[in-house]
Amino acid sequence: MPLNELEIYLNQLLDVGNFRDYCPNGLQVEGRSAVHQLISGVTASFDFLQTAVAAGADAVLVHHGYFWRGEDQCIVGMKHRRIALLMAHDVGLLSYHLPLDAHSKLGNNVQLGQKMGFAETSRFGDQNIAMQGTLPPHITNLKDLRICIEHALCRTPLVIGEDAKTVRRVAWCTGAAQDYFDEAISLGVDVFITGEISERNVHAARESGVAFISAGHHATERYGVQALGEHLSQKFGIAHRFIDIDNPV
Repeated sequence: MPLNELEIYLNQLLDVGNFRDYCPNGLQVEGRSAVHQLISGVTASFDFLQTAVAAGADAVLVHHGYFWRGEDQCIVGMKHRRIALLMAHDVGLLSYHLPLDAHSKLGNNVQLGQKMGFAETSRFGDQNIAMQGTLPPHITNLKDLRICIEHALCRTPLVIGEDAKTVRRVAWCTGAAQDYFDEAISLGVDVFITGEISERNVHAARESGVAFISAGHHATERYGVQALGEHLSQKFGIAHRFIDIDNPV
């Protein structure tokens, strides 16, 4: 598939023009003109790129790419090493941040909710990225939820709250969405799940009675890019492989 046609399709599918983001969405580094092998991953780290190149990638598709707002624009050091590797092997880099978080079928939040069995009821937060809903019937308390998260994401989450706390209504947003906690509290949910936690969130959870679960930035954002890659593979007949580079955060 032509790389430029792939980018056009993704930009339209993810509605990138309607998002105010911290980085450019779309093709960040141009590569060879035709894509037969697409490799997806969470972050375009050097380890990921090396593995993708070894796997025969024509292009890589990630959630965390480059050129973030406020970062040094000079292509030196770590950024040069990464981009030089892509250019040396003529591998394109496609990156989608908030548009991938928010997509109604392939997005990180929808995919995490489906993996956990959550039933979405509404959205909230900036640009309606975060979600709220109900937990599956077999999850009745915070301990049940912690165990389910641990099994589903293959990591032990940090939980602020008592195991015996009854939980039914849940709000969630993947990645570093701890700033949405106050809004989640105001919605009257029993528990809020995101990837990262800040010091202030601990006190807010204790004082509000709303449990806070930090399940890992990387761990919560593995599923949108996989779903998107599989969608592209099925629609256009290109090969797709997801490569997971472990990250404890």
